[in-house]
Amino acid sequence: MENEQKNSGFKAATVVLSLLLVGSLAYNFITYNETKIFESKIAFVKSEKNTVMDSLVSLRTTYENAIKDKTSISNDLISEKQKVESLINDLKKSNGSVASMNSFRTKYNELSNKMQSLLSENDLLRKTNQNLLVQRDSTVVVAQNQRKSNDTLNVKNKSLEEKVTKASRLVVTNLKTQSIKEKKSGKQIETDKASRANKLKISFSIAANEVAQAGEKMFYVQVIDSQNNVLGEKKTEEFGTETLTYSFITKVEFNNQTVDVTELLDNNGKEFEKGTYFVNVFDKNQLTSKTSFALR
Repeated sequence: MENEQKNSGFKAATVVLSLLLVGSLAYNFITYNETKIFESKIAFVKSEKNTVMDSLVSLRTTYENAIKDKTSISNDLISEKQKVESLINDLKKSNGSVASMNSFRTKYNELSNKMQSLLSENDLLRKTNQNLLVQRDSTVVVAQNQRKSNDTLNVKNKSLEEKVTKASRLVVTNLKTQSIKEKKSGKQIETDKASRANKLKISFSIAANEVAQAGEKMFYVQVIDSQNNVLGEKKTEEFGTETLTYSFITKVEFNNQTVDVTELLDNNGKEFEKGTYFVNVFDKNQLTSKTSFALR
């Protein structure tokens, strides 16, 4: 009887020790796997951070080279370059999690896609400027020999002059209108509610043009509300047999480089009406740009 009790105790102890051994092995196995997973994540994050950083730096360099072309979208290129630099600084400060790296990768892809679009447009503008300069030089040569030209050469010269005239016209880009509430302190708050807005902020750029003659340029801005009323000064200018009713005139000193223009328009103390508004910019009687916006 005593031997049986000893055997039973021994067996029980053996079972307990076996269970403890199995548990210890399982715990070690789980801990080992967790450590490997953690190390793998750290390696991935480090590698991804370096890859994204290299890509962003390359993106910034591409923008720097494109900005040197000094085309009419140079301001857009500078703006996107600043976004890249901001993302580089954020990446440097990143704590380095998998989620944050995925976010940085997504933002980089968005900036890269935008860059491809801008570079295509910039390349087209650069080539266009080069062609215009060649045409201008060609026109000058033809004009100098005009007196000696026969009727055929005179016709060709007239055609070239027409091309230069067309090329020298100023181009208005990036026309934007914001409805704002301007406080007495001068602080401006953007709003799309007609009841809150007390001014319209109208901005646009005059594209660089080496062919156009430098000097003071005058543009007529026309703002039409949802009731087909012209806002602002509502004055009329005649151009030959044509007339134009405008909201205000903006004068710009143009020196062949891109010029940014921003003007404020109030409604003469009246509230703005709800609905769709149309904004047109004219160079004399020639419509150069237009846009629209809505107030609710």
